[in-house]
Parts: sequence; C-alpha cells; structure tokens
Amino acid sequence: MIFKEEQKSQPITRLQVWEAFKEVAANGGSHGVDGVTIEQVKANPRKYLYPLWNRMASGSYFPKAVRQVLIPKDDGTKRPLGIPTIVDRTAQQVIKDELEKSVDAQFSENSYGYRPHKSAHDAIEQCRINCMKYSWVIDLDIKGFFDNINHELLMKAVRKFTDKKHILLYVERWLKVPVLQTDGTLKENEGKGTPQGGVISPLLANIFLHFAFDKWFEKTYPKSNFERYADDIIIHCTNIREALRMLEAIKKRLRECKLEINQQKSKIVYCRRNQKRQPPFKVQYQKFDFLGYTFKPRVVKERGKLKLGFSPAISQKSQQRIGGELFKLKIHRMVHVPLSKIAEILRAKTIGWINYYGKCRLSEMRKVFRTLNFRLARMVRSKYRRFRNRHWYESYKFLKAISKDYPMMFVHWEHGFHP
Repeated sequence: MIFKEEQKSQPITRLQVWEAFKEVAANGGSHGVDGVTIEQVKANPRKYLYPLWNRMASGSYFPKAVRQVLIPKDDGTKRPLGIPTIVDRTAQQVIKDELEKSVDAQFSENSYGYRPHKSAHDAIEQCRINCMKYSWVIDLDIKGFFDNINHELLMKAVRKFTDKKHILLYVERWLKVPVLQTDGTLKENEGKGTPQGGVISPLLANIFLHFAFDKWFEKTYPKSNFERYADDIIIHCTNIREALRMLEAIKKRLRECKLEINQQKSKIVYCRRNQKRQPPFKVQYQKFDFLGYTFKPRVVKERGKLKLGFSPAISQKSQQRIGGELFKLKIHRMVHVPLSKIAEILRAKTIGWINYYGKCRLSEMRKVFRTLNFRLARMVRSKYRRFRNRHWYESYKFLKAISKDYPMMFVHWEHGFHP
C-alpha cells in the first residue's frame, strides 16, 4: 500500500490509481509539459500518485496541457501528437479501465481497433475473407479524424454508454485541455479534436464512430460487411453501382457528424479474382492498403490447385519504412561490433517485423531481408581489410558461408532468408 485510504466523494480507489500507473509504466513513453518521467514517479509514488488519487476521488482533479510532438508521415507531412503528463496518463488509464468494461461488449463485431481480445490480424483476415465474397471495396479515409471529433457529439455518445458523473466530468476536462505547441505557444481548445497520444483517445474515438458509423451502417446496409480499425475503414460491395450509392450516403452521414471524407485517399477498388468476369469499363484501382498490408490479385493455392485470389502481403510503404529503420541503425559502420552482437541488436526488431508482416505471405518480405543482408555484407567489407579492394560480392559470399555454418545467428536466417 503506497498511501492510506480515505473516504472520498468520487468512487475511485487508491488501488485503481496504482494499477493504472503500472499499465502506463509498462507502455513507456516520454514526459509531458512538467518534465516528470516514469522513473521519477516510480521512485516516489507518494509524491505524485497520492495527490492524483486525492484530487480524482474528491472531484478537484484538473489535467495539465498536453505537449505537442510532430511525427513525420509517409506523404511528407507531419502528424501532431499530444503527449499528456505521466500523472494525467495515469488518470486517463483509471477512467479508461472503468469505462471500457461497460462499453466494449456493446461495440460492433466489425470494429477491431484498440479493443481487448481483438487485433489488426483479425481485421486483416476478415478483410481477406470478405474480399473473396464481394467484388468491390470502398477504401475509406476520414480527413483529420482525431483532430475534428466534435466535443458536443462525443459527450452525447459517451452519455449513451454511462451516466457516472466522475467519468463524464473528467472526460470533458480532458477534451478541453490546451496544447503546448513546439514553438512554446499555448493553443486553446476549439471545441473539437482529441489528442493522439492520450491513453483514453482511442476508446473515445471508438465510442464516437460506434454511433457515427458502425450502428448507422449496420442498420442502413444490413447485407453488407465492413472492417474498421480506429478510423481505417474498408467496406465491401457487390457491384460498382452499390459502391457509388453507398459512398455518397457515407459522405452525407459523416457531414451530419461534423466530419468529411478525404477525397484524395478514399477510393473504390475492384477485387479482381476471375479473368472471365471483368466489368465492362476500365477499372482505375485494383489494390488497396490496409493496416500495413497491400490487398491485390495474387495467385493462391486452394485445395491443391492454383487460382487467382485477392490476398494481403506487406505493403510497399511498410517495406520502405523498415528500410528507413535499417538505414538509421548504420549497420555498415558497426565495424568494431561482432556479428553475434549485431544479431542481438536486430533480434527484437526482426521478430516484431516477422510476427506482424509475416502472418500473410512471409515470402513477400524477401526484399526487406535482402536489403538487410546487403547491409551486413557492406559491414563485412568495411571491417575486414582483405575485402576492401575486391568486388563487393566477395564479402557477400563470406557472409553466405557464415550463414551456412551458423544458420540460427540472425532471426531472418532462421526463416530461410539467407544471403
């Protein structure tokens, strides 16, 4: 017990705060505007967590501003993240744990993002199954979703799930916190948006879209299927006319909810699976990306026979992102580091890539690991003098010989991606 229990006006216990902090600490992350780190809170929980519990339990807790961090996106723009303080993250975790228990069971089966016992792989597998049933797909992108969630509509949605005063009180306060921007100025809230980076933001996004999209779609189009992971939505249609009508109806629905579709990124895709059944017009799109995977026509084996299917594999963007991470590691400069040590450095990252992107068509990752092998060969050439004035392939052959003698040294070698 880190501090003594007292009788308070709000039903929040010290154990809830302590368990919430342990979850926040396990997830890691940087400090907020106050500069306090997870290690500092761990070292002195009475100094930071007791006042938090005291204020939350008495209704006098007010969150601090969130710290803005700009994260580069694939298209060259930057995504703003709002990083709350460690104490505020703990408070959000307390409310999230309590609210999630009552709302998750009521969410749609087609919603997969940030939910217990559901994963991105579940969404990808269901999308693969539906792409074999339906000929057309709407790849839907909501423009600046997290930055444009209307607070009034969001609070109305939260009240549909709970009437607990302390939950409504603190959710409303978190929505109103200002943002400390990178230039040092404080930006006041404009009545919309929930900061990406907050612990409770994904749950609030799911609550909002549950009413704004999920329930509306299932009631309006009961015979159609979709997969939603946060604000990434894939909708399946039987023909192009249905897809066009559906897209217009979705635009109208989102406008009612103070949102809009990103016209440049949203598209209608033809899931070609049969050469004999082509539409009587030129199709603009025959592939789409979803959760780091590209869905497109591929040859698949079914019941011992080869046929044209529509299946997922690691996307080009994901491969480029992994290549960028390998470049940042500067493997070719690790000339004073043994190969076994480099293997240890790469192990966690490589296991993560294979576990996520290798679930479907692991062989499509060969380009990624070919790049990794070339970088290792470049390191060998820089490390050993006898290879410096010789053709680069000599160092590659040397690495190939090592992979034969020690096939389990690198994780990707274990999976057959040898030099």
